[in-house]
Amino acid sequence: MENAPKTSVLYNASCPVCNFEIRHYAQYVHRNGLPIRFDDLNSDARGQWGLDADTAARRLYVLHDGRLTSGIPAFLVLWAQMPRYRWLARVVAVPGIKQIASAVYDHILAPVIYRWHVRRLRKHAAASD
Repeated sequence: MENAPKTSVLYNASCPVCNFEIRHYAQYVHRNGLPIRFDDLNSDARGQWGLDADTAARRLYVLHDGRLTSGIPAFLVLWAQMPRYRWLARVVAVPGIKQIASAVYDHILAPVIYRWHVRRLRKHAAASD
């Protein structure tokens, strides 16, 4: 039970950008036996997070030692748990860099990726009708 996940990541596996990045992390975690679990928000696992699908699709969420974070703070927690990415967590956590990274993620990247996700859902729904 030593490697029981103490860090969990909630991500959107139906988003090509999100899935590509998180799949990369998941492969690294698996190869290195790290205690990190990855939950697809499109699965039953989302119910354990207490987030509705729309909220969960808007950004990355990480639960670590009972504390829920999202956005850049969530990436910092995730990266800090993976030896290969600890340097990135340290760099992005530097005051100034963290604020810029958070602003870019919160106001540009996450909204653009979310709108792309919503557009894909609408196209899929229209194709199903």
